[in-house]
Amino acid sequence: MIPKLEPIIAAKTFVTTHFPHCRAALLAGSVVRGEATETSDLDIVVFDDTLVSTYRESFIESGWRIELFAHNLTSYRTFFEQDCRRAIPSLPRMVTEGIILKDTDIVEDIKREARALLDSGPEAWSDETIEMKRYFLTDTLDDLIGCTTRAEGLFIAGTLATLVCEFILRTNRQWTGSSKWTYRALERYDAGAARELVAALEAYYQTNETDALIRYVDETLSPFGGRLFAGFSRRKSNET
Repeated sequence: MIPKLEPIIAAKTFVTTHFPHCRAALLAGSVVRGEATETSDLDIVVFDDTLVSTYRESFIESGWRIELFAHNLTSYRTFFEQDCRRAIPSLPRMVTEGIILKDTDIVEDIKREARALLDSGPEAWSDETIEMKRYFLTDTLDDLIGCTTRAEGLFIAGTLATLVCEFILRTNRQWTGSSKWTYRALERYDAGAARELVAALEAYYQTNETDALIRYVDETLSPFGGRLFAGFSRRKSNET
């Protein structure tokens, strides 16, 4: 078993070994936020103007799993934009929270770009998008209501939780996430709503009781017109 170095020492060693001539490097992720667990890795963002293109690569070094996000001095902007379009600002958040491992007077400008994007929030959903998301939530909710197979219900409930989190966050112009970050984003925005959703899920998972989860989704949809099925249409041509 290779002993683990302190995270910052391990990260600096990695950068020195693999990118000795890079312009800048940051350590981000759970170790920076003080949320590290036994399975946490080191997220390292490198800015190297000799790179032709962006890439991601995984390593095990110094006793750590290391996730590398390698960029040149322009490619990161494309990923900033892509992340913001999908409302999951992974790279801007890593850059904003990252501890500087190396810098040649470029990091603060990149951090400033990332902070500006995060502060502006994601683009507002259009009425058409809200209508479409209402339909998907309604369809999944109907699946849960009509479900008679416990195994299927477990997956339906998980999908419903993800969809309703996204709906709450995006209709309020909040960033969202995937997997554990979906819940974290909701908790950050509205801790009470997050706790209520968890309680509704627990009620279903433990007792097969769907009432609380159904009520939660209905209350979420209510300000936007409630459930939507009849009349929903996409790409229907009016031409004869």
